[in-house]
Amino acid sequence: MLVNTIVQDRICFIEMQNGAHFNCLSEEMCQELTDAIQAAYDQECVGIVLKAQCNKGVWSAGHDIRELPQTGEDPLAWNVPMERLLRSVQDVAIPVIARVDGTVWGGACDLCLSCDMIVSSDTATFAITPAKIGIPYNASGIMHFINQLGINKAREMFFLATPITAQDALNVGLINRVATAETLDQVLEEQFLAPLRRNSILSISAIKRQFRALSKAANLIPSETFERINVYRTRVYKGADYLEGIRSFLEKRSPEYKGKASDLDD
Repeated sequence: MLVNTIVQDRICFIEMQNGAHFNCLSEEMCQELTDAIQAAYDQECVGIVLKAQCNKGVWSAGHDIRELPQTGEDPLAWNVPMERLLRSVQDVAIPVIARVDGTVWGGACDLCLSCDMIVSSDTATFAITPAKIGIPYNASGIMHFINQLGINKAREMFFLATPITAQDALNVGLINRVATAETLDQVLEEQFLAPLRRNSILSISAIKRQFRALSKAANLIPSETFERINVYRTRVYKGADYLEGIRSFLEKRSPEYKGKASDLDD
């Protein structure tokens, strides 16, 4: 099992426990997390805490690069396990809180943003890194970052693919609270879980459903825009730079990208 689940006083603690592989979001990990989230709701928990057993300071390394397709398929299609996991976090009708005490990379950063709240240690960092691997991120993921951070900070994180500090993440609204490693659990319990247990879960559930519905309604985009986005993305994941990004990662070397911005021109 890659995930361990414990229910304490109506809170479900879901812990990624594959530190040996830096809690990569493999298909198996994503499916176990999705199942655990559904089980927490079925057990009528009032909240979920998503946490991880860190190895070398890594909370999660994000996508398992070894599982990315190299035969022309969309690596971030609607029905892949990673995308199903993100939707399960967003759609489950109880709050999900990410407890972060290490570095967060790639798709794991999107996983944290999919949670309703984030409590992190002051040494945590967050990075969204598709540009390092040559992956064309999908429109729903980019809109998620824009809605959470604003367009300028989202651009910074995607274009540079460098980690931002917990304090920076707090300043731009990516996370809710920063604590020292020693006080992280105390802050989580006293400032988040205790009030959550006291409040009406029926009211909270209705409000979370409204947040989800209203956030979708606020971002109505013409269908032709998505068609154009899909053209851009397809040219990337069917191109040589995408394969070079994966292979260089697996071969533990720096990538040698040769693509040009004009390759996306109509």
